[in-house]
Amino acid sequence: MRNSRTPAHRAAVAAATVAAALLLAACGGEGDGSSGPAAATGSTSPSAGAGVTAGAHNAQDVSFAQGMIPHHRQALEMARLAAGRASSARVEDLAARIEKAQEPEIRTMSGWLTSWGEDVPKSSDSTAESMPGMDHSGSGMPGMMAGSDMAALGKASGKDFDAKFLTMMIDHHKGAVDMATTEKNKGEYAPATSLAGGIVAAQTAEITEMNKLLGKG
Repeated sequence: MRNSRTPAHRAAVAAATVAAALLLAACGGEGDGSSGPAAATGSTSPSAGAGVTAGAHNAQDVSFAQGMIPHHRQALEMARLAAGRASSARVEDLAARIEKAQEPEIRTMSGWLTSWGEDVPKSSDSTAESMPGMDHSGSGMPGMMAGSDMAALGKASGKDFDAKFLTMMIDHHKGAVDMATTEKNKGEYAPATSLAGGIVAAQTAEITEMNKLLGKG
């Protein structure tokens, strides 16, 4: 009798011991918030990512974004006037390309400023008079049109509009190229300096195109 019950008794004790060990391990894992790959990832990734974003830019990057956003916005205002006013299909096409390129860039730069905890320029800041404190390349906001210039463009039509639009946009683009060149030389944030390089290339090419449309190329 004794010998027949001993194996069963030993098996029961062993099973109970294993179950108890598993229960203790599970409870210990739940109570330790820093254990396990998932917990480690959740606790380190956000801070590491934030550190990279916050430390990768300088004051020039902020100045570039805060200046180029209203600069682009004014270019969009000018471009949107072309529909129904321009007499040349090539002028309308150029205006559409400017709008298509610069609108996404405004969103991109606004995102940078927000992530850096910096102010995003208000949408009303689109004329030289509204930004008296801005200083780019030592000569104020380069290429920005005054309110009177914008009003005159809005009243023009046909070939008169084409000439005004092209002349104003050439000056506007030259200002953007100056600002972008400064960013390329002095900026630290790689996406910003890359965007600046793209602006220099694209708008320099458009200046050449506009001069040809004016018969100057």
